[in-house]
Amino acid sequence: MLPAVATCLAGFDEILTLQWGASRTRRPFHLETDSKDVEKNNSSGRECMGRSETDKCPSRLAPPDATGATLHGLEPTMTNELTRRQLLSVGAAASVAALPNPVLLARAAAPAEMTGRKFYSILSLGRLGFQGSFSESLELAVKHGFEGLDPDPNYFASVGDDGLKRLLDDLWAKNLRFGAAGLPVEFRRDEATFNDGLKSLPAAADILQRAGVWRVSTWVLPCSNDLTYPQNFRQHADRLRQCARILADHGQKLGLEYVAPRTLLRSQRHPFLHTMSEMKELIVAIGTNNLGIQLDSWHWFNAEETDKDLLTLRGSDVLTVDLNDAPIGLSLDECRDDHRELPAATGVIPVKDFLGSLVRIDYDGPIQPEPFNAALRAKSLDQACASASAAMKRAFSLL
Repeated sequence: MLPAVATCLAGFDEILTLQWGASRTRRPFHLETDSKDVEKNNSSGRECMGRSETDKCPSRLAPPDATGATLHGLEPTMTNELTRRQLLSVGAAASVAALPNPVLLARAAAPAEMTGRKFYSILSLGRLGFQGSFSESLELAVKHGFEGLDPDPNYFASVGDDGLKRLLDDLWAKNLRFGAAGLPVEFRRDEATFNDGLKSLPAAADILQRAGVWRVSTWVLPCSNDLTYPQNFRQHADRLRQCARILADHGQKLGLEYVAPRTLLRSQRHPFLHTMSEMKELIVAIGTNNLGIQLDSWHWFNAEETDKDLLTLRGSDVLTVDLNDAPIGLSLDECRDDHRELPAATGVIPVKDFLGSLVRIDYDGPIQPEPFNAALRAKSLDQACASASAAMKRAFSLL
């Protein structure tokens, strides 16, 4: 660990004690109970935010596949373009009339049987380095044997009430599910940009809710030129809390991804959180009860974490998962975030251990390939999807 990070972390218990008004003792981490305790301190008269999953507001939509746990998965990307390379703001989407059954997709058949797995493969064109319409994504997902695809709130808004119902019926008939949607709020930049994005979030969340999408996720940059670790931590906690509360009003949950490569960590003046344990600290500080983690085998590997770290989680704590492998012959000091390999391509990342741990914690949400690979991007879209599908099947066969 870098000295600057170690110094910041050394005083973190004191920082959290001052911020939340109680000393924090080390104990097994449970996102539901830890986050709920802090939310009581953060709340200012908001109804229902402190209620249990079985006693929530009538207006809140229960997660389609909830099993009693307060936390359970969310989304991959709201649109194919919402990636670290392209952060496009999702504008205020037109409201769609309420559908008779907004959780239709939750009834989709279970994924193809494989040793103990409940998670399902998602086609995410943006993660493969491509752009495409929702219709193209749907066609390619069916053709190449994926079990779901990214949701697209802009497309959902464009088809209207009847069109959305027909779409959900079609996906149900094809046994396809949605992955997580990307958080359409740019919370990493200046206050004005954040506020503009926050204003559009209720409309986007409403459309996703009508489509039965309750998984939402985003990633946290592990460095800053302007904010020290404590300053950055407080800003993230405040801004993401505002986003999480809006999502909670729509029955949705927010998954947060830590980003671990050392080359990125050192690319700016001040390092920031880049491990699972640090992300848990942020989740506790945010304090709402609709938070979880977006896992990525690449960041798990670069953070030098093991199956033991994964087994500190429950399946309901994980909202969505990215899967990939690492190039051969590079040290961790040389790994670049935008140079990865398809899942189980090189064996550098212990994909079998990673997936096996997800099975053991009973994770039952979406998992999608995210290779960020130039050779893959050089292929045609159809060929790239075929390669990604084959890689996912190869990875799943290790179980």
